[in-house]
Amino acid sequence: MAGIGIKLTKIFGKETITTNLIGFGYSTMVTVAPMFVIIGNILLMSYFLRFDITGYHGRNLFAATILYIFIFSLLSASPYNAVISRYLSDVIYDETYDDILPCYYTGLAVTIGTACLFGIPFCIWERIVGKVAMYYVFTGFCGYIALVLVFYSMLYLSICKDYSKISLFFFTGMLAAFLLSFLFVKGWHFEVSYGMLLALTIGFALTAIMEMATIRRYFQRNNNSYKKVLGYFKRYWKLIAINFCYTLGLYIHNFVFWHTKLQMVVVKSFIMAPTYDVATCIAMFTNISATVIFIARIEMYFHERYKAYSEAVTGGRWMDVQNTKNRMFRQLSTELMNLVRLQFIISVVIFLLMLIFLPRFGFAGLVLQIYPSLAAGYFILFVMYSEIILLYYYNDLNGAVLTSAIFCLVTFLVSIFATRLSAIWYGLGVIVGSLTGFVIAYLRLRWVERHLDEHIFCRGVLFPTKLSKKPPALVYDRNKLSAKQGEDEKAMS
Repeated sequence: MAGIGIKLTKIFGKETITTNLIGFGYSTMVTVAPMFVIIGNILLMSYFLRFDITGYHGRNLFAATILYIFIFSLLSASPYNAVISRYLSDVIYDETYDDILPCYYTGLAVTIGTACLFGIPFCIWERIVGKVAMYYVFTGFCGYIALVLVFYSMLYLSICKDYSKISLFFFTGMLAAFLLSFLFVKGWHFEVSYGMLLALTIGFALTAIMEMATIRRYFQRNNNSYKKVLGYFKRYWKLIAINFCYTLGLYIHNFVFWHTKLQMVVVKSFIMAPTYDVATCIAMFTNISATVIFIARIEMYFHERYKAYSEAVTGGRWMDVQNTKNRMFRQLSTELMNLVRLQFIISVVIFLLMLIFLPRFGFAGLVLQIYPSLAAGYFILFVMYSEIILLYYYNDLNGAVLTSAIFCLVTFLVSIFATRLSAIWYGLGVIVGSLTGFVIAYLRLRWVERHLDEHIFCRGVLFPTKLSKKPPALVYDRNKLSAKQGEDEKAMS
């Protein structure tokens, strides 16, 4: 996200309280604002349409459908984003912009195919076993696919540095959904839960259409080099594994608690644990500012040191290379420590506010017992993800794979153990898993620091390799050479 670095530097450069607030607001707008817009729209629709007084069955079915749409759209779209981002970065560096549309269409087919692979069987199960109306099942599936398209197309707009348009498209789509929900419920007298679901589906689809139209306007030429894109999926399969393991690790502890005494089954199809899921959502919001802080500080400070080191490698003296490397890693250490300090202060303040105000909105009892451990776990988790991003900077895919895979596995195993403990320790899986991943990522960064010269200067190929017939073992034959010299002397005489 190098595109916001210049803007943030200008904002924060004045070093006043007002500009700091403006910079934080701008960072929020281009990073996490879309998520807040969607959640805020759902809350507003629920309030004005009196969702709380609708039938118990309708409320639970709507909540379960929205929960599954969000979780599994992220699981379907996120694994391929890193590979596509890598391909687009190479294309932009080579200035072969005709390769972007083939990448878009290929990635779109792979992402939608993956989404349908899991979505269609579940919808069939929901219809046959759950006896849910066909129109409701179809609308939920369309909302799921539309949100997958939204998440997928966001990547290309981020590459184009159109972060403000992403927020604008989300706001427009959710505003349309809000107005349509009134039309469906008040005007056409749809059932409230279905009217809200249909409105959100149309809002997601409108957002996806605006994103796709913008991408087509930016990139109009297509050289049809689809095979080249598929080669990147094979070559950088580790990026797929990293993103999948990390995203799965975000929710795998929820999947564990979906099968405990907290379980709620809706229409024999949807399984969830409302109290644990709500506590997870609140804990994530408590620490979501870590993403904003990390992006802002990396863009303003670390990226410049990284750029200086890269320039020294390509055209500087050995002394310049060593000096810029040392400054770069000092800055890296400083930014990680600053992230931990700032986020700790913010998390503590939000945590105290949550403890004060949540009971007034009906979130008390078991939710507040589960919340503290999850809040601590997500605090470590977002710091761990920052380290994974830094490993991307140094192309240490092995370290990133190891970090995300062990994070996911440890979170899963410890969460199973935590189900036997009291409610206050239910978030132990997230804490231990995130802490383990954090330690591994930190050790890998130290390893990269010690071996960076080897990584930069000793991984090239001096002689091209190819598959062919083995050459003969005989390199020099003295007798043949003597005979040839004699023939040459006779010829000259």
